[in-house]
Amino acid sequence: MSGIRPTGFLHLGNYFGAVRNYVKLQSQFTCYFMVADLHSLTTHPDTRELKGHVHRVLAENIACGLDPEKVALFCQSHVPETTELYLYLNMLAYKGELEKTTTFKDKVRQQPENINAGLLTYPVLQAADILLHRASLVPVGKDQEQHLEMARTFANRFNHRYGEVFPEPQAFNFGEELVKVPSLDGTGKMSKSENQLATIYLADDDDLIRKKVMKAKTDAGPTAPNTPRPDYIVNIFQLMQLVGTAENLKFFEDAYDECRIRYGDMKKQLAEDMVHFITPIRQRAESIRTDHAYLKKVMDIGAEKARASARETMRLAREVMGLDYY
Repeated sequence: MSGIRPTGFLHLGNYFGAVRNYVKLQSQFTCYFMVADLHSLTTHPDTRELKGHVHRVLAENIACGLDPEKVALFCQSHVPETTELYLYLNMLAYKGELEKTTTFKDKVRQQPENINAGLLTYPVLQAADILLHRASLVPVGKDQEQHLEMARTFANRFNHRYGEVFPEPQAFNFGEELVKVPSLDGTGKMSKSENQLATIYLADDDDLIRKKVMKAKTDAGPTAPNTPRPDYIVNIFQLMQLVGTAENLKFFEDAYDECRIRYGDMKKQLAEDMVHFITPIRQRAESIRTDHAYLKKVMDIGAEKARASARETMRLAREVMGLDYY
């Protein structure tokens, strides 16, 4: 089980850090992938734009290879059992522990005028998303490990107080090192909303991709053979490894080690590799995004799958809690 916030545009970091693994997972596991529209309300977005954001996130994920026939691809708000379990878990969550979460402290700094209860209890809603499907495996990055630990805490508290219902969810990434895609300017990582000129989005057109790649940070080049590469140069080679060919990668690696690297040529090649990689995803996503009848069908099918799982979980939860009064 995993969730995707309908904010900003998906970028290369999202693809290689998460979506590519989702596509692998769908052939091996029962998967629930959720568009976290309720989570997005904690930052008070313009809800007039939310529908478009949800449609775009669905379209981009399907264009990247997620199959709505294989997985439950659904909107969080279409599964009302989520908020029921959220309520029950809130009774097991304590103010002190919620205030200590890294994401809450970050949000307090970022939006001091909007410290709402939803922000404070964000990890509880996230736990409800996971536990509602009694998920065992959650593909998450390092920045979400604290929330996953809290989900285990709430699962254990519930099981101890009422009875065994929830497994302990564990992080999962195929046993591989998670791919992190830094921004093109060498500072931080690619972002959905910040640092947009240093981020390659799946919706970028060909010319914009070329423009961004050509502005990627480089230097004068090595002055001695086999010089270690600075982080921002490592990033360019990593990007070429992700989207280019092994032959081109080796050519430029050899050129670097032999002090004859021409970064302009390398970035031109990388830009064309990026265009070749992103163009079919962008075109398919745009076709899906404008097909509202298809997207409605996707959401309906996903909600039906998710609610079947959720109803069974809540039946068990109410039963052990003693809330089945009939």
